[in-house]
Amino acid sequence: MLTRKQHELLMFIDKHLRETGFSPSFEEMKEALNLRSKSGIHRLITALEDRGFLRRRAHRARALEVMRLPEAMTPKVKETAPKPEAPNFAPNVIRGNFANNLPASAARVAAEAAAVHLPLYGRIAAGLPIEALRDNGASVEVPLALLGNGEHYALEVAGDSMEEAGIMDGDTVIICRTDTAENGTIVVALVDENEVTLKRLRRRGNSIALEPANARHETRIFGPDRVRVQGKLVGLLRRY
Repeated sequence: MLTRKQHELLMFIDKHLRETGFSPSFEEMKEALNLRSKSGIHRLITALEDRGFLRRRAHRARALEVMRLPEAMTPKVKETAPKPEAPNFAPNVIRGNFANNLPASAARVAAEAAAVHLPLYGRIAAGLPIEALRDNGASVEVPLALLGNGEHYALEVAGDSMEEAGIMDGDTVIICRTDTAENGTIVVALVDENEVTLKRLRRRGNSIALEPANARHETRIFGPDRVRVQGKLVGLLRRY
């Protein structure tokens, strides 16, 4: 038995999926149910998951899947006689296996054009460290060709301390989640468990240096127990 709000949310998500092909954002769900905050949507989605009506696809934003509908609301298909075709009607059918008929170069371009939605975890300082703000309702579309194996997420850069590495204020960086990185890698580093920054990682004996790519900013040096790697840079998006 679903509550009225659970039922309303489930039907809204199902309708949105059928009409658009992707699930609605948390903001759209909040407005559709006339709720004051997104936390109420989180609780409703969790309850629907527990009851087997919804499923969330891991590591993807706006990726809800309706597993089943309440039996009373499952539409019954009416059997109707096929409509006769208009006389002398001869439809032109274009077969859909375009990829097999494309030249190799065009097929490669089509494959690279595929994109996925990655969760956008807010702004990360490329100057002074700030706490990354995670918003489960935000996402960014990223070409599949930029991604390799593993879990990925996106961060918006704030500041100019990495500009000599080609990373500007307002850029969106694509991060592969990992807790290890080679010396010299640009990483997302968690400092003292509450500050997050984007810097180049250098190991110096028993110390860890977080280096900027801008002469106007200073390198910060920490003990090994004060810095944890949260991911490494694998791509960058920029809008002009």
